[in-house]
Amino acid sequence: MNALNVLICDDHEGFRASLSALLSGSDDIIVVGEVADGAHAVRAALSLQPDVVLMDLAMPGMGGVEATRSIINSAPHIGVIVLTMLEDDDAVFAAIRAGARGYLLKGARRAEIIRTLRAVAAGDAVFGGAIAGRLIRYFDPPAAPSPPPGFPGLTPREAQVLTLMAHHLANPSIARQLGISEKTVRNNVSAILVKLRVADRAQAIQAARDAGMGQETLRRE
Repeated sequence: MNALNVLICDDHEGFRASLSALLSGSDDIIVVGEVADGAHAVRAALSLQPDVVLMDLAMPGMGGVEATRSIINSAPHIGVIVLTMLEDDDAVFAAIRAGARGYLLKGARRAEIIRTLRAVAAGDAVFGGAIAGRLIRYFDPPAAPSPPPGFPGLTPREAQVLTLMAHHLANPSIARQLGISEKTVRNNVSAILVKLRVADRAQAIQAARDAGMGQETLRRE
């Protein structure tokens, strides 16, 4: 098996060292470099020509999304895998639009990281389980229900949010269920309170449950 050359880009020295040690335990993986920010990642990638770059997103100076875009624009044969703590939709889709072919969360098991490295080096795109779920919901979102008879002024999205509120889901869980940002959820909740003419979330939930919402079984996140 040909050796797989990997460049690590992360601003935490301790994490870089741990990741390098983890990868070096595989006979077919060679860590050819370690850098601490996006600008150095771009220069190192173009100089060292690794098969894959493991890229953090939140770094000082040039961040991981911009660095990924620069690397892919100059050397599209290099695979970039995001390895980060960020899992919000904005970060995920920004990285994918920039050209990342893999997205893993820090804390992923060694076997998953190595499997993803090999797959991306072979030309595949691989995303961790939690991220894959977001992609599925994004490209195949749940059908928007019609506004319930008691609340004709609600938009279809507001009806979705109110239904999940009636299940006593908090905003982060609603955002994950619908594949939208928490800010969008908050904006919908505010609009719901106005349209239902209620003072707070608890009253909105009670009104929704009185109208028969929140009785169906939710899918598991």
